[in-house]
Amino acid sequence: MAHTYSHLYDMPATGLRFFTVYGPWGRPDMAYFSFTKSILAKKEIEVFNYGKMRRDFTYIDDIVEGIILVIYEGESRSIFSNTEEKTVPHKVYNIGNNQPVNLIDFIEILEKQLGISAQKVLLPMQPGDLEETYADINELTKDTGFRPKTTLKVGLEHFVDWYCSYYKVKKRKHIVLGLN
Repeated sequence: MAHTYSHLYDMPATGLRFFTVYGPWGRPDMAYFSFTKSILAKKEIEVFNYGKMRRDFTYIDDIVEGIILVIYEGESRSIFSNTEEKTVPHKVYNIGNNQPVNLIDFIEILEKQLGISAQKVLLPMQPGDLEETYADINELTKDTGFRPKTTLKVGLEHFVDWYCSYYKVKKRKHIVLGLN
């Protein structure tokens, strides 16, 4: 619809797809948020597909950076010069980390940041879910130079610090997971 509108009215339109955004002030219904709450409360967390799901966790600051780059490039209309149909000023970009991570590895990093081992209930895949999702950011990188900068470890550290401060919860100082 946006493509058609752009074509009919010569109005630039840019769509953005975000991939598993996380960070301070995030959505409480997202896994990282609910996992954090449950781990701190020493409640079980449900881990589907036995933790073998892969997601493209993208820190909020990297999402914002991508948006800003698209806005500035869009204002100059240079992003539309690379389209196949040069007469239609329309683009859709994926903004993500472009590096999918196993859910079980994500949980391990979260446990280390919280200083608490999660009580994991490993379950089979849910109907309708996907084993892997991640952002192909090649077009965005080509058109704007976007490259995500925040590692999962650093992003989760920022989130956990915010969460503990906001909800007035104390992290433990260290954790022993029995891992090398």
